[in-house]
Amino acid sequence: MNNPRSIKQNARPDTLPNFRNLGILLRILLISNGLAILQAILQANAWTDVAERMMQITTLLTPVLLTSLLLLWAAQPWLNRMPYWQGVLAVMTLVVLLTLSIYEYGSDLYSPLGKSGYYFDEARYALLGMVMCGILLLYFRLRTKRLSRALHEARLQVLRARIRPHFLFNTINAVLGIMRAQPKKAETALEDMADLFRMAMADARDLVPLSREIQLSKQYIALEQLRMGERLSVDWQMQDVPDNALIPPLLLQPLLENAVYHGIEALPQGGSIKIVLRRSGDELRLTVENPCVERVTAARELHGAGDFQGNHAPERSTPPAAGNKQRSNNKMALQNIRERLDLLFDAEARYQVESGKNFYRVEIVLPYVKVRPS
Repeated sequence: MNNPRSIKQNARPDTLPNFRNLGILLRILLISNGLAILQAILQANAWTDVAERMMQITTLLTPVLLTSLLLLWAAQPWLNRMPYWQGVLAVMTLVVLLTLSIYEYGSDLYSPLGKSGYYFDEARYALLGMVMCGILLLYFRLRTKRLSRALHEARLQVLRARIRPHFLFNTINAVLGIMRAQPKKAETALEDMADLFRMAMADARDLVPLSREIQLSKQYIALEQLRMGERLSVDWQMQDVPDNALIPPLLLQPLLENAVYHGIEALPQGGSIKIVLRRSGDELRLTVENPCVERVTAARELHGAGDFQGNHAPERSTPPAAGNKQRSNNKMALQNIRERLDLLFDAEARYQVESGKNFYRVEIVLPYVKVRPS
């Protein structure tokens, strides 16, 4: 079974640092010299010996470092086209070859005592260059992953911030529809709405229990039924739905809202929304189907938001500007769902829309992620 995952698991692919970026070049210089100071301290026999050791190290480090950065700056377009690990190998090979070449060219300076320890020094400096290069690349890889996680989390928060006001405005409109005619019911509805939003905004986790999402959706439907009465009904069909299943928050409610505003409300006689939740192996399938105004043609779309049911619907009493805004908001909500599925599950989740002559169906397939045992 899959364990709970978060958006952090979909970090961007590994990439080499941009050697044409000034900030990255400065970090390389600072870290390299910091490692050189550490090496000088470890090699010195006393504090007074540190400066001399540092001078010996920098006489080789400085030309190798500056030449490497210059060549990497020139080679950046080729490095960008390489797979990550090939790029790592290319950078390390370049650093080792430069180290050996510069050491060979300045052998009188770097090995003043002759050839007695020449080959040992060559191997040692090549190994040190490789280790330092590896440390730098590991640092930039970890830094990129950390920034990537932060970027994805910020993106997810933006998507949630979009959907919650949309949810709020439409729910308030549903309560306003019964405020004058049935004030007691309106008061009860406001209390239900407060409970609903307390649940919806309780935390900002990537995944929430499916049972909580079902409860939230039922509260939303109850509010809409106050406004629409017997014109709106819901048929819940849950088959082998595990209690420990997790799904993205506010996934089901926008689909129900789409079904109400662009399907049931457009029909004079109303209709029933069919909700099917079932587990199939390691997948959860969520289907929302509603009747809609009969159309001339049928269409099927994969990984898209469809025509949002309202394009062929007759005009309602809603003013045109308000209707267009509402349709735009709903389109944004469904686009939001697709983007969140992409961020959280990538290719493991599927979003499918099927619209027929008089029905509209949305099916979402996502991995069965379960609560970790405590």
